[in-house]
Amino acid sequence: MSNENQTIHEFDLNIIYDYFGNTQRQGPGSSEVTLKALSFIDGLTAKSKIADIGCGTGGQTMVLAQNTASEIIGVDLFPEFIKQFNQNAQNLNLQDRVKGVKGDMKNLPFQEEELDLIWSEGAIYNIGFERGLNEWKKFLKKGGYIAVTENTWFTEERPTEIQDFWQEAYPEIDTISNKVDQMQKAGYLPVATFVVPEACWTDYYEVQHPQMQESLLEKYKGNKSAEEFIAYQRYEAELYHKYKAYYGYVFYIGKRIK
Repeated sequence: MSNENQTIHEFDLNIIYDYFGNTQRQGPGSSEVTLKALSFIDGLTAKSKIADIGCGTGGQTMVLAQNTASEIIGVDLFPEFIKQFNQNAQNLNLQDRVKGVKGDMKNLPFQEEELDLIWSEGAIYNIGFERGLNEWKKFLKKGGYIAVTENTWFTEERPTEIQDFWQEAYPEIDTISNKVDQMQKAGYLPVATFVVPEACWTDYYEVQHPQMQESLLEKYKGNKSAEEFIAYQRYEAELYHKYKAYYGYVFYIGKRIK
């Protein structure tokens, strides 16, 4: 397969938006998983401020908003995602305290110690787990929380095919114990970790993707970039089904202690 070693970042941004723009979530997850992670966060009030980094269209953000009284700012690089995010907030009558803004997670629009909670599902890989934990920490109040999902190895050893794929796509993939150690070294108290259920992946790939893929191939008929993007998505799904015993998303929740 010619595009095995490509990553999603190498594809046309318009194609990526067209593919993910009409989905509730832009990565594996569920309302139940978001709420489980939220259950480990203490002390949120109507005066608290939450940032959802790499929020996409806000599937998980709206769950947070419906289960807290806090102000929430969603940040994403895609303006069309933010447009849909704000429409979703308005549809749910949450616009008075939930707002999406276009921004770069490498240059966030917050003041030091402004936030009570930083959230990021399926997105911190764009900056890197360690870098994100370290650079974002200054925006958290002492005692504030961070909650992120990260693609993680479940075993110390794994087959060469999946090892090589993720080493190329995301070299920072690592084991749970090493990720927890990175969180602790960055100045957080690790509060909880749990594996995102397999169903969040299989439903994500099997329910949403086939229809999206056919629609995109029809829209961009003859477009090599679109065809390679779909091939990449299908290959990643195929690898997950083949090697899901070896890796998956893990939720990491930490509390800033210094």
